[in-house]
Amino acid sequence: MSRHDAVVVGAGLAGLTAAVRLAEGGASVLVLAKGVGATHLSPCTIDVLGYDPEPVDHPRDALRRLVDARPDHPYRLVGADGVAAAIDWFKGCFADGPLSPYAYAGSVDENMRLPTAVGVLRPSAVVPETMAAGDLRAGGEVCVVGFRALKDFHPVLLADNLGRAAGVQARGLELDVSPEDRADVNALGFARAFDDASFRARVIGQLAGRLGAGERVALPAVLGIADPHAAWRDLEDRLGRPVFEVPTLPPSVPGMRVFATLRERLRRAGGRVILNVVVTGAERAGARIIAVRARVGLRDAVHEADRVVLATGGFASGGLELDSGWVARETALGLPVAGVPAPGDSRFRPGYFDDHPIGRAGVAVDGDQRPVGPDGAPAFDNVTVAGATLAGAEPWREKSGDGLSLATGHRAGGLMLAESGAHAGPAAVGMGG
Repeated sequence: MSRHDAVVVGAGLAGLTAAVRLAEGGASVLVLAKGVGATHLSPCTIDVLGYDPEPVDHPRDALRRLVDARPDHPYRLVGADGVAAAIDWFKGCFADGPLSPYAYAGSVDENMRLPTAVGVLRPSAVVPETMAAGDLRAGGEVCVVGFRALKDFHPVLLADNLGRAAGVQARGLELDVSPEDRADVNALGFARAFDDASFRARVIGQLAGRLGAGERVALPAVLGIADPHAAWRDLEDRLGRPVFEVPTLPPSVPGMRVFATLRERLRRAGGRVILNVVVTGAERAGARIIAVRARVGLRDAVHEADRVVLATGGFASGGLELDSGWVARETALGLPVAGVPAPGDSRFRPGYFDDHPIGRAGVAVDGDQRPVGPDGAPAFDNVTVAGATLAGAEPWREKSGDGLSLATGHRAGGLMLAESGAHAGPAAVGMGG
């Protein structure tokens, strides 16, 4: 049996953010998770608010309007200024992180327009520096470069759609160069290759004479895993033009960079992460959880904790689930799930981006992000919920997922530090705009 000031359940952006804040504030922290979380699946651009319901140009202003109109939305807990503080904290994590000087660019005040892998422009507020030159609000000329061995990135399709939907002058090229001349390599394999200057030289050798004078170069998001800043800068310098990454299908190299950065900060602060763990329940004393039960393989373990952060995600990640009787449940601690349609009522609509009746389901919380039951009373006094587990948001329609995870995880850590009397830092517990 182990004992910690805080046990964090979940190793996605929300869980790691809360864990790092707690550990750097002096708490002993243990993170338990089934896997590495959504960081390895998402592009890890911090999309604070992309649609409301039309594309958003200025997220901070749109956030204030959203929380006024939707008092049940999780952003209401944090407020626009709290989101901005979380973003500042997140950007600061990279300054002395393992990938420094790799950094994030942007702010909560303005959305860029970055291309997706299929050539649709999407609003994003804070992005890896390696993607920032892909802001196509002002148009321009783009050469989209892919690799024959990277099967999940199609440069001609991307370029064609950019021209059709965004009015960008774009064309696609596919290079026949791959790590060790293999025929099929995923994004991580290419990222490791781009850390090698000799591989970059091969790419540049095939590309340099084929670019127009005014073209920016778009590449899949594979420009290095150990030293992405050096790989990206080398390409820009030797090609003599802006170069930017475009997110690919998983595995997400930018997400791996975020995970590595936050995990290393946690390790430096004395925190610990255990993966391949399934949290099966909790032991309680009155209104408090005193220990978390977990299973590793066939072995059960009990981890005592003064506080618990629940950041296991929503239905997509298994933090919430619908059983065979269409009853929703929270899978780790057995918390009540709010916003679920009544038996017999419709739960889903035909279109992917429709307003699904079950779309806002999740764990309802009070102003301190503590889970509450149907009567509004806290289910546990020492549990704080963060990220996609929270009720009230529609991240897929709003383009708000990573923004919500970062902001509520940041606030969860600050609230717990403030409660314990430790150093919570600025904007730890603020609410409102």
